[in-house]
Amino acid sequence: MLPETFKDWASLLAVLLSIGALVHSWITSKAKVNAEHLKVVDEKLIDQDRRVQAIEGELKHLPGKDDVNDLKLSIAELRGTIGRLDESLSGISRTVRRVEGFLLKESE
Repeated sequence: MLPETFKDWASLLAVLLSIGALVHSWITSKAKVNAEHLKVVDEKLIDQDRRVQAIEGELKHLPGKDDVNDLKLSIAELRGTIGRLDESLSGISRTVRRVEGFLLKESE
């Protein structure tokens, strides 16, 4: 009876091992596909991270809202100064024309 029992258990063990091997190969095949997909995703993530770092590096050099506001105020001050200079130069220009007219009149 021992050889027949051993034979039955051996056949049952062989079936269980083949089923286990089938399940193992099915799981590992999915894992290989997932590993390849994860590798592609990781490469894309690394590329995106590099691009974000490059953009952040460039943004550090750009002026902020306070800097832009200060520039606007400075430009407004310059406009006022230039307006006053224009008025002053207009007066000087009129004076120069009068002196030039006087000199031309006297030279005749």
